[in-house]
Amino acid sequence: MGTLRPALFLLSALCTLPGAPALRAQSPADAEVSLPAVLGADPGSLIGLSLENLLSRFGVPQAVYAARGNEAWQDDVVFVYGEADFYVFKDRVWQIRLKAAYGVKTGDPRPAVSLTLGEAAEEFADHIVLSLPSRGWPLALRINLDASGFVSAVYVYRPDF
Repeated sequence: MGTLRPALFLLSALCTLPGAPALRAQSPADAEVSLPAVLGADPGSLIGLSLENLLSRFGVPQAVYAARGNEAWQDDVVFVYGEADFYVFKDRVWQIRLKAAYGVKTGDPRPAVSLTLGEAAEEFADHIVLSLPSRGWPLALRINLDASGFVSAVYVYRPDF
């Protein structure tokens, strides 16, 4: 018992050093998959997730809001997470707004986006669209550009919706 006390003192001293990892129980949130890690791999793979799968995979969103369309059938519920907004119609994710995807990020200039996406991308005045490999339905990457030609939004979505 006498040697246990100095060992505990040494352990507590090491844990209080700057940069030392904190010793604490892992919460369920710690065990969740990192959103940026999943999105970086292939955000298109998340299109089609059920509402149940979205919540079980990423947990409770930071916020939820309604995105109104021109017609009632175009209304979505948007689940906001740190790196992405998931647009849900009925019970499925059909579109994701991202800060970055496929080598493009918010704030990038048009020439850099064009170079990154290559000749397969279709360029328009205020956006660029690139078809992505389908997964039972068509997928696309849409890069919205502001008036100065910089990326204002990045979307991965089902263009058939």
